[in-house]
Amino acid sequence: MQKKMVVTQRECPARRVPSGDQTVIPANQFVTINQALGGNYTVTWMGNMLRIDGTDADAIGMKPEELTFDSVEHNDIRETQVNQALDTIFDPEIPISLVSLGLIYKVDIDQDSGKVDIDMTLTAPGCGMGPVLISDVKYRVAKVPNVKDVKVNLVFDPPWSKDMMSEEAQLEAGLFF
Repeated sequence: MQKKMVVTQRECPARRVPSGDQTVIPANQFVTINQALGGNYTVTWMGNMLRIDGTDADAIGMKPEELTFDSVEHNDIRETQVNQALDTIFDPEIPISLVSLGLIYKVDIDQDSGKVDIDMTLTAPGCGMGPVLISDVKYRVAKVPNVKDVKVNLVFDPPWSKDMMSEEAQLEAGLFF
C-alpha cells in the first residue's frame, strides 16, 4: 500500500509506536496511512507514528476487521475465544499471526475476576515492537466476551526459535526448502 492521507471519520483509539502507549485520534483529523499489515494500520498524525487496530479501520475509511464470537450463556470466558482473538494478531513486520509464530506460551483465565494472563515472547529479545505487540494483545483479547482485564507477561524462557512456528507459518515465511 502506498502512503495515503485520509481524514478520521470518528474518534479513533490508537497506540504509539514503539511504546504502545494508548492515545485517541480525534474525529476530522488528517492522518497518513503508512502501512497496512496483518489487519492493522500504521499511521502518522501530528508527527507521531501510531498503530490503529483493524477493528477500528472504519475510522480511517478502511474496511474494519470484524471479530465475532459465539454467544456465551454464562459470564464465563471461553479459552477458545481468547485463542481466536490471539490468532487475529499479526507480527507487524511479518504478516503471520502471533499464534502461528509460536509467540504465545501460556494463557491463564481467572473466571471469578474476569482476568486473562498471557505469557508471550518475541522473535528477538531486542525487538523494538514488543510494547506495540503487547498493546495489540491486550486490545484484542479485551474484546472477548466477559474479559474484564488482560495482563501480558513478556518472557524469554524458553527462547523463541523458528521451530516453534506452525508448519504453515514456516511455509509462508519460506523456511522450508
